[in-house]
Amino acid sequence: MIPRQIASIAQERLTSGVPAAVLLGPRQVGKTTLARQIAANWPQGSVYLDLELPSDRRRLEDPEAYLRAQAPKLVIIDEIHRVPELFAVLRGLIDERRAAGQRFGHFLLLGSAAMDLMQQSSETLAGRVAYLEMSPIVLNEALLTGLSESVLWNRGGFPNSLLAQDDQHSMAWRQDFIRSYLERDVPMFAPRMPAETLGRLWTMLAHQQGGQLNQTQLAASLGVGANTVGRYIDLLTDLHLVRRLQPWFANVGKRLVKTPKVFVRDSGLVHALLGLKDENDVLGHPVAGASYEGFVLETLISQAGPAMKPYFYRTHDGAEIDLLFEQGGQPDLAIEVKRSSAPSPNRGFKQACDDLGIEKRFVVYPGEESFNLRQGAQAIGLKGMLERLQPT
Repeated sequence: MIPRQIASIAQERLTSGVPAAVLLGPRQVGKTTLARQIAANWPQGSVYLDLELPSDRRRLEDPEAYLRAQAPKLVIIDEIHRVPELFAVLRGLIDERRAAGQRFGHFLLLGSAAMDLMQQSSETLAGRVAYLEMSPIVLNEALLTGLSESVLWNRGGFPNSLLAQDDQHSMAWRQDFIRSYLERDVPMFAPRMPAETLGRLWTMLAHQQGGQLNQTQLAASLGVGANTVGRYIDLLTDLHLVRRLQPWFANVGKRLVKTPKVFVRDSGLVHALLGLKDENDVLGHPVAGASYEGFVLETLISQAGPAMKPYFYRTHDGAEIDLLFEQGGQPDLAIEVKRSSAPSPNRGFKQACDDLGIEKRFVVYPGEESFNLRQGAQAIGLKGMLERLQPT
């Protein structure tokens, strides 16, 4: 089992006075395993409810009475979006305990649909809930167990894929995972959305990994309307499978690209969608550079945390930053990604950094040494970049 850094964060939030926490993340990312680890160490005991199970849903036929009786235990509710009326019950119980001056009794809510779950919970649990996102396994977690960066990039960060006995079993798991999402989750969250069409779009996004979003072009290829493509991408984003990376806007007197870039968030799923069975297949495919860029971006965004907002920057005359972190409302750090053993920043990277007045300039590459480059940038491996993003 790979230790997850989100575990200590979730534990701290639940024991620091927050009565409820929502743990978001895609299916099979390890949310249930993490919740059970927290439950095993909860001093007052715990109860776990999986609302996909009819037996657990029957236990909540009178939810107010059942949940009131569980205090001071930690109550874990998995797939809570299936019973949205529970949010109002939780609000009543939390307020009841607050009024009585009670600090015991906590709720840990798990879900895979971010937008749906956050909307439901924010409407009823405002001021009573903390939100945490659990990503697939990232590099600093994998390295603790002896797994290499190349294995993580090739297989992706879903535990069952990463820890499979070989590449063949890893690929089989990812293919089953994709199929289950299309056959099970799409009909559940969007019953009128054709799963086959969504699967084609998902594959097209993998082919165009990190490209500018062009809904009109995608719509023409799929034979649907541009607004329909937008709804499909909304769903994939909501399920933590796709990321829209937004452009940074600044008044620099230049024409800026204002269309988001789109990434399939897990590199292993990129490779599975394209039928790339192992690292040799990946390295021989045109997507290799874009796949590595997406892998680096997801790793660094996960490490940076919510205080640092991720963007990209691009002008119409070629100035570009692959990943720009904003802190305190200002651009703070610029990163270019190069899958090369001899990285060198593009001229447009320097121009973009100069445009925005950014001094912290890094070129992340698949190596371990750090060394200075021209144009004021520094080459650095992904592990080294993670260490620089560690909170001080």
